[in-house]
Amino acid sequence: MKGLCLNGKVKEALYFHDDVIAKEFQLNQVSYGTLIDGLCKAGETRAAMQVLRNIDGLLVQPNVVMYSTIIYSLCKDKLVIDAFDLYSEMVAMRIFPNVVTYNTLIYGFCIVGQMKQAIDLLNEMLLKNISPNVVTFNTLVDGLCKEGEMKKARKVLAFMIKQGVELNVVTYSFLMDGYFLVKEVNKATFVFNTMVRRGVTSNVHSYTVMINGLCKNKMVDEAVNLFKEMHLKNMAPDIVTYNSLIDGLLKYGRISDAWDLVNEMHNRGQPADVITYNSLLDALCKNHQVDMAITLFTKIKDQGIQPYIYTYTILVDGLCKNGRLKDAQEVYQILLIKGYHLDVRMYTVMINGLCKESLFDKALSLLSKMKDNGCTPNPVTFEILIRALFENDMNDKAVELLRKMIVRDLL
Repeated sequence: MKGLCLNGKVKEALYFHDDVIAKEFQLNQVSYGTLIDGLCKAGETRAAMQVLRNIDGLLVQPNVVMYSTIIYSLCKDKLVIDAFDLYSEMVAMRIFPNVVTYNTLIYGFCIVGQMKQAIDLLNEMLLKNISPNVVTFNTLVDGLCKEGEMKKARKVLAFMIKQGVELNVVTYSFLMDGYFLVKEVNKATFVFNTMVRRGVTSNVHSYTVMINGLCKNKMVDEAVNLFKEMHLKNMAPDIVTYNSLIDGLLKYGRISDAWDLVNEMHNRGQPADVITYNSLLDALCKNHQVDMAITLFTKIKDQGIQPYIYTYTILVDGLCKNGRLKDAQEVYQILLIKGYHLDVRMYTVMINGLCKESLFDKALSLLSKMKDNGCTPNPVTFEILIRALFENDMNDKAVELLRKMIVRDLL
């Protein structure tokens, strides 16, 4: 059973289980734990739940590992209420949760932004004399930082130190990320320097957090210096590091420097991915180099890289904004023929392109098609159309759309 699960053959593992039970053999806790883990890793959480339910009728007792495994799988899918219900069930059955169970639930509440519930669980751990570990604290710090709650993150950090749990590179990286999110660049830099000063070894991820944060805060030269520092330390940047710096360079017009990095990636055996190419396409389009963008787009496909819908949107937007509406419409039609599910961004880009060419009836028609295809227009979609209609003295239609915005509570 373990071999089948490790090789991703969970259905065969289930059949094997059913065959064993049908022949009146018994499986032990380890076997059931293995099967439940295999099912959860294959995304078959409901099937894992069913196995757990079926154990009740057998001689085997469900244990904390089985419950924790399913709780983690539910949390990963953001089914936090279901995960908490399962936790409540295990407690009612006098199966006592451990630090892994609590860490998993805390993680679940953090990823859905329910920080109060996550902190309540930490307090519950303490009341039950279950010692939080570095994973517990890091999960909470990350959750609070992602919500921009830096003051609360610092309080958790202070409590972590009081509990004698050492901060590691992951803790510092989450803090840096949080400070960048709230635009406190100096504090993020201070955290990075403090980490180094305290003898915590920085890694590729911590450098990437710094490089990405500096780029997003218009400090590209500082980001480049950190990138060079990585090389001096013989630290190999990963695809995320490269993409962060390439995007930063492109956004500030340093196209040749960005291309140098793409070449460096290639020379180091780190192929560019669709994210890299999205940044390059966007920069070429914004610099009115649409033909080069089309050539690059063709190259991407020739390399066997599957463009995202966002990749197509960048190209369509670039074509529209550079007076190539006909070409944009051709790309749009190809997407429809191929059965792509177009998102609100793509529709909005096309509507904007039609408005720029004063094709308002077609723009309004596309707005209707958008709704028919189950895609809800957002405030930006309406604003583009309303502004264009007012600017071209089509006031009645503009007011009608404005009313629709008010009805939909989009203003």
